[in-house]
Amino acid sequence: MFLAIDAGNSNVVFALFDQRSGKWTNQFRLETKTPRLISQLSKKVPLYFIEHGIQLSQIEKIGFSSVVPEVNFIISQFCKNFFGLEPYLISPKSYPKLPVKSLRPNEIGSDLMCNVVAAFSKHRSPVIIVDFGTALTFTAVDKKGEILGVNIVPGLQTAIKALFSNTSKLPEVELSLPDSALGKNTIHAIQAGVLYGYTGLVKGMIEAIEEETKLKFTIIATGGLAAILTTLENTFDEVDRNLTLEGLRLISEANS
Repeated sequence: MFLAIDAGNSNVVFALFDQRSGKWTNQFRLETKTPRLISQLSKKVPLYFIEHGIQLSQIEKIGFSSVVPEVNFIISQFCKNFFGLEPYLISPKSYPKLPVKSLRPNEIGSDLMCNVVAAFSKHRSPVIIVDFGTALTFTAVDKKGEILGVNIVPGLQTAIKALFSNTSKLPEVELSLPDSALGKNTIHAIQAGVLYGYTGLVKGMIEAIEEETKLKFTIIATGGLAAILTTLENTFDEVDRNLTLEGLRLISEANS
């Protein structure tokens, strides 16, 4: 089995890929915050493997993508101690062997590069990847696999928390799309403002990219919050929550 570890700003995702079936079989996540992460690694990871009957000897290779440098050593040491394997950490040195190119490989996050590799390897045509994470990102790739550019805006949960943190009377609300774009109470007003507002943002951003590049893209959505905006169902050609993990696997294999 291949173990993918994707360290993001909010969560560290662990996922297992079974080479025989060609499928992602197991997935769980821990909080990225360092004090909590150290405790969870030593307690939750061993427990998860025991509960699901997964033998450590089944893990043959570990690929590691991280946009949080301060957790890299912690996770790498855990993998060495627990699995007896050193994870392959994706970095700009990984990119020359890939079918995609970036003008600024030292600036693009490894998570976005994973998205691009997975999407382009599958479609081999212009794609826009919309990743709903802590940040909402748009990554455009042309038919040659060259990354045209990236847009970054605060993610849905980030926007909700910012509104709650910077106002004295507005509550923190759950991410749930209300029936109407016009809120009838405070909670619905916040939900409508953020979620219907982001619907327009996503559509507008895709339209602006296509207008500027004069290209027709395949639009792929990924990230844990991709399914919340049901108003965008007809905007996306594909929703793939495992896109980053698949790219992580492909990059690790290309550099093995």
